[in-house]
Amino acid sequence: MPKEKSAAPHLELQIVEDVAHAKLPTRYGQFTIHGFRGLRPQDEAVALVRGRIREPLKSKKSLPLVRVHSQCLTGDVLSSLRCDCRAQLELAMKKIAEAPSGILLYLPQEGRGIGLMNKLRAYELQDEGMDTVEANQSLGFAADARDYNFPAQILKKLGATQIRLLSNNPEKVRQLEEAGVHVAERVPCQPRISKVSRAYLQTKKKKMGHLLKGV
Repeated sequence: MPKEKSAAPHLELQIVEDVAHAKLPTRYGQFTIHGFRGLRPQDEAVALVRGRIREPLKSKKSLPLVRVHSQCLTGDVLSSLRCDCRAQLELAMKKIAEAPSGILLYLPQEGRGIGLMNKLRAYELQDEGMDTVEANQSLGFAADARDYNFPAQILKKLGATQIRLLSNNPEKVRQLEEAGVHVAERVPCQPRISKVSRAYLQTKKKKMGHLLKGV
């Protein structure tokens, strides 16, 4: 089944402010955390940066490894197994820490852009038999309402105009490219599949075009 397109991204150049930065030691290594703000109220994000991003390009493998991660309170913080968000976040941080340089962008796009309360409403519908796409659409939202123009502007602000992207989502690649960030390589970000999240991942593969193996 063809994947439903998300809302058209805002292609205008946005003003991005680097509000603050500080050292952030983690169990994966040392990062620098930056807080970014844009023009719209929803345009806030943090970036965890490791290594030298603006180094001259030597090869594709020397490009910064980037994960653009959408906030998931239930997964990232509460360890929900309904999705693979926390596992993806942990895998991304591990891979970025092992790379010569990289960036983890963490965006407040709960529920693929519909917000926390609507995400919980979608969970309620899923408990009644809908899949994740049907639930979002039943509430009047697109299957994926996320917009990647703001994160693209952050990447450019950091000097990451060419990247290796940790993602299974072709739409994310398309939007970043359209906003002026060249994705030289898409690197799969697929942790081990749990029995609980398998149906959710099957829906993302079949209805949203995510590139997943063994699902």
